[in-house]
Amino acid sequence: MEMTERKKKVLRSIADLYIRTAEPVGSKAIAELPDMNYSSATIRNEMAELTAMGYLEQPHTSAGRIPSAAGYRLYVDELMAEYRLSIDEAHSINTAIEEKMQRVDKMMERVAKLVSQATDLPAISVAARQGGAQVKRFDLILAGSGSFILVLMLSNEEVVNKLIKLPLHVGESELKLLSALLNATMIDLYPEEFTANLMERVMASAGAAASLVPVIVEFAVDTLNRSASTNMAVAGQARLLHHPEYRDIDKAQRMLTTLDEDTLSNLPAVMQNANGTQVLVGPENVAAELKDTSVVMTKFDIGDGLQGMIGVVGPTRMDYAKVTARLSYFAESLSKMFNKPEQPQLPTGTEK
Repeated sequence: MEMTERKKKVLRSIADLYIRTAEPVGSKAIAELPDMNYSSATIRNEMAELTAMGYLEQPHTSAGRIPSAAGYRLYVDELMAEYRLSIDEAHSINTAIEEKMQRVDKMMERVAKLVSQATDLPAISVAARQGGAQVKRFDLILAGSGSFILVLMLSNEEVVNKLIKLPLHVGESELKLLSALLNATMIDLYPEEFTANLMERVMASAGAAASLVPVIVEFAVDTLNRSASTNMAVAGQARLLHHPEYRDIDKAQRMLTTLDEDTLSNLPAVMQNANGTQVLVGPENVAAELKDTSVVMTKFDIGDGLQGMIGVVGPTRMDYAKVTARLSYFAESLSKMFNKPEQPQLPTGTEK
């Protein structure tokens, strides 16, 4: 038996209805669909043949049909309609991501303060994405009123969108062409790979929508750079004054003015391919401003593609054994906390 277009249409309709209702689908339900112009008898024959071919199953004698594993495979590979996120769905996903990142930001500040208190040294805490993100898909959704929504789906499962004004001469057909062009040429790229040469080639093929390409590329590159950025917190700089090495006011002042995020921003890169706790003594430090100090750092796992790092900066005379042990314990505890499943919220007034 041949897999005809009519059989594919019947199989797609059965899969769509079964996914929606969780009930076996009969020929009558399919015949009532607006785009189905076949009789119930014809549909029943097609269902019988699809069953014989192994694409449908009949769970009960008098019941309708449901897709088999082979039927679902064909549905996924060839038949299912492309799903486009609604504006509300994209907004909901973005809101959830922003809330997560805000919680991480606040947590990094608290962690830096706690580490500083536990070690009596200036502390740094960092949350960074593991590896750079890439755009996995571009969606251009006509929004009316002379505008469209650009939706980027990233490799780290983040979804971002932007409302962009349309030129008067660009309509839905031009947007579909541009969307197909972008998905054929600009996915799976890192920010530095969005070159001027690539952009010019895409513009040359984009027709009336060519003027939108620079705007889309700029937003994509900004989004990828932002996604790869780190959240850093520094706390306890004044604790250096507790140590005799910094009783000299001039020396202490010079050191305090250099202990900022700019000076410490290269430390996460040192930890990128490192395992366990790392100790940088004096001149081993990447920043010249830290050549008279020691830095101790260790990593922990935040989850959701984020890697955490905590560290301290202090005199080369620091108690390395004690500092290392405390940082390791912090890292283990933070990994457990961040990866602990969230407990369901109980209704107000309910006791555990």
